[in-house]
Amino acid sequence: MTDGPAETGAAVRTVLVDDHPVVRAGLRALLTAAGGIDVVAEADSGPAAVAAVREQEVDVVLMDLRLGDDAAMDGVAATRAVLALTDPPRVLILTTYDTDVDILRAVEAGAAGYLLKDAPPDRLVQAVHAAARGETVLAPVVAERLMSRLSSPRPELSARELEVLGLVADGLSNRVIAKRLVVSEATVKSHLVHIFTKLDVDSRTAAVAAARAAGLIR
Repeated sequence: MTDGPAETGAAVRTVLVDDHPVVRAGLRALLTAAGGIDVVAEADSGPAAVAAVREQEVDVVLMDLRLGDDAAMDGVAATRAVLALTDPPRVLILTTYDTDVDILRAVEAGAAGYLLKDAPPDRLVQAVHAAARGETVLAPVVAERLMSRLSSPRPELSARELEVLGLVADGLSNRVIAKRLVVSEATVKSHLVHIFTKLDVDSRTAAVAAARAAGLIR
């Protein structure tokens, strides 16, 4: 992305990434009707999103986090892949998830913003334009969570610990988690020990329950 649309006066060239056709159709209708935004492509998976960005000039990618059953490339992995391209567009996360694990993974991947799907239509339109201008856009609840983590005196789970705990909550064993994260089982066990200590629990079940109650994982 060279000169941005704000400098050239051109419409913001946008790619919609969501595995639900109805959601994409609704977003396209909303953004097109608002004016100043040109939806140049749609994608229903991470690989399709990367391909769409490679094929044409794009200013902003609206990216969902959950992209079907493609565990190898969810919205965060797709964000990393898009941002690794030459002269990449800005990536704006648009999802239903507001847990710490999702927010931190997206921020660490380099997302320019994080909005929830219940955002008012005008807020979403403004966010696309803001992202194209190089600004960071956060839903109020997301900004509050990030600020809370920064100001909280209590121990917080790291992004990797949250990721491990999220996989535990999905019912995966240490061996499967290690394979998924490309680490050793010993590393997974070490993360769990730290998690148990920080949450003051003594079992996987109790850790998952405590994390869900605190809004840390889904």
